[in-house]
Amino acid sequence: MMKKRFVYADNAATTKVSNSAYNAMLPYLKDNYANPSSIYSIALDAKAAIDKARKQAADAIGALPEEIYFTSCGTESNNWAIKCGANLAAKKGKNHIITTNFEHHAVLNPCKRLEKEGFKVTYLPVNSEGLITVDQLKNAITDETGLVTIMYVNNEIGTILPIPEIAAVCKEKGILFHTDAIQAIGHIEIDVKKQNIDMLSLSGHKIFAPKGIGLLYIKKGIRLPNLLDGGGQERGLRGGTENIAYILALGQALKDISKNIKQREQKVKALRDKLLDGILSNVPKVRVNGSLTHRVCGNLNVSFEGVEGESILLLLDAYGICASSGSACTSGSLDPSHVLLAIGLPHAIAHGSLRISILDENDEEDIDYIIEVIPKIISRLRKMSPIWKS
Repeated sequence: MMKKRFVYADNAATTKVSNSAYNAMLPYLKDNYANPSSIYSIALDAKAAIDKARKQAADAIGALPEEIYFTSCGTESNNWAIKCGANLAAKKGKNHIITTNFEHHAVLNPCKRLEKEGFKVTYLPVNSEGLITVDQLKNAITDETGLVTIMYVNNEIGTILPIPEIAAVCKEKGILFHTDAIQAIGHIEIDVKKQNIDMLSLSGHKIFAPKGIGLLYIKKGIRLPNLLDGGGQERGLRGGTENIAYILALGQALKDISKNIKQREQKVKALRDKLLDGILSNVPKVRVNGSLTHRVCGNLNVSFEGVEGESILLLLDAYGICASSGSACTSGSLDPSHVLLAIGLPHAIAHGSLRISILDENDEEDIDYIIEVIPKIISRLRKMSPIWKS
């Protein structure tokens, strides 16, 4: 089968590096290769460049530059916040953690590790739309609760959790609050001060910076222990020679992505709604997964009865369309998505899920092409499916 055109619709998995992020990092990949911990002039220039990127990152989320700590990725940021945040709370006799049952594995697995170390973890169940209520959190809090970690936006179904309200409860109770905002940044206006967020994780490759760079915001006054012990980098809290070029790319990407959020949202939502209408009009037995009201604009997650998600992806690729059946981090697993199971989907339907994630770089022609191709693929797969025939 010949590929007619190329449509990238898997931006929740990763994004391409933008021109501005690429240009920001390029001089520090080749010309200025100095270690910023040195004292000669080109090293001081590299350090000044990092300071500039730190301010760009801080401005994007309403933080102070000294509250921004650069990491290697979102997973490292989450592990640092959760493991070290839990141990910080444990010093005060608080060994209870609250999270949800449909977090990214970069949150779930650190929580499971902490359970093996003696911590108690409550996994709040989400409802059929992929949401929790503030009352659920209030009811789960005990005198031993020391840390709450809840994602801002779910990576598979795009639902937006009530983070400002959750954070307000944690502040009132004196509980440390962390949010994985990796899928939220650039889609939602975030102000860590106004929203009472204590710690927040970000990843560069979701917002047009390269893979291999992230950050953790730690509110001033929180004495979070080190995750990595080493030299005195990142004000002594995160050892390791700084990845200057990627830090600059992340700073530039955050500066770019924090602009015109509302305008981009209007354009992308119109494209997503057109895509959804086109699928529902041309394919029977389709389920939309997650709330359409409380959802980032570029995410569409649907399940097709009687087919396997992996087969859909292979045929989409043959037509030049890139999409996902869930999180890219678990795409090698044969198990159905834990997110879709958490919202109550049966295994058979969860296996037939498709996540399409678009940005404002996509256009109407992309959407029209996806609408043209998907009905052909689903019809073909259903003709071969014993589940659909039965």
